Amino acid sequence: MSEPQRILVTGGAGFIGSALVRQLIDETPAEVCNVDKLTYAGNLASLAEARQSNRHHFHQVDICDGPALAHVLADFRPQAIMHLAAESHVDRSIDGPAEFIQTNVVGTFTLLDAATAYWRGLDAAARGAFRFHHISTDEVFGSLGTEGHFDEFTSYDPRSPYSASKAASDHLVRAWHHTHGLPVVLTNCSNNYGPYHFPEKLIPLTILKAIAGESLPVYGDGSNVRDWLHVEDHARALRAVVAGGRVGETYCVGGNAERTNLQVVHAICDELDRLRPRSDGQPYRSQISFVTDRPGHDFRYAIDATKLKDELGWEPRETFESGIARTVAWYLGNEDWWRAVQSGAYQGERLGLANG
Repeated sequence: MSEPQRILVTGGAGFIGSALVRQLIDETPAEVCNVDKLTYAGNLASLAEARQSNRHHFHQVDICDGPALAHVLADFRPQAIMHLAAESHVDRSIDGPAEFIQTNVVGTFTLLDAATAYWRGLDAAARGAFRFHHISTDEVFGSLGTEGHFDEFTSYDPRSPYSASKAASDHLVRAWHHTHGLPVVLTNCSNNYGPYHFPEKLIPLTILKAIAGESLPVYGDGSNVRDWLHVEDHARALRAVVAGGRVGETYCVGGNAERTNLQVVHAICDELDRLRPRSDGQPYRSQISFVTDRPGHDFRYAIDATKLKDELGWEPRETFESGIARTVAWYLGNEDWWRAVQSGAYQGERLGLANG
């Protein structure tokens, strides 16, 4: 199957969604319908160039609004839906889980309901070619010890309100496939990083706090491990799966770049030492401070993406070193973007602390 030429992307103004939309507009002839509620993490400035294209169409719609979704689907008539709209920050889910249940569970159900009605109205050839691509996270699998990797056969074991809500959405998508025949594909990815990342996440938060001369908070002793995936590599993987993934199948997407949180912060500090040395000559590592670990902090995630490589030929192009260098340089060169984000309600404060 070739890449769809009419794609509806939910959450297309978010971090991963905007990377996908930019790539689709820049590298393919596809028409893209971008549906986003524009919550705190949705930012149309991340799509400045893409929005100049007559192949990009934006609708400010909440995925919990079934009638609005039905109208967009009937008007745009997509060949594929790529569903990225989600509340995604673990710390926020600890203090405010209701929005995660509403968006990630109820929203996914509402989208599935609208998509199924739309799909049933297509002719036989179009129904066969249609894809509903659900984009999810490796956090649904729980926590690994010092060895082993998540793959498509790993049992679900979510540990946070966020991961539980995403696990529920994954199960809903599979249920709609088995019950209603909706042609779905699913992906579960490791931690993303790269340009246009909202500044509450570890990598952009560390970059911006470092150059502001602030303390660099590291949870616990910094030994928690994540597998880091550059967002542009992830977007290429998503395109490969929506075009060639087998219906009903799941594909795990990882960056082959396991690092402890402390190693990540060290790498950022070292890159900043090279690109923008402190005026006092001290290393940025001197700003690191260790803070109380967050509740239920999973120890380690790691992805085995062999299935994706063997079936669809995808593998990451960025190493962790090349990706971090590009990311740090991007934030240093795009101050207007992150200053505008920081001037909003979110000011980079630590989120998700349990009371008491």
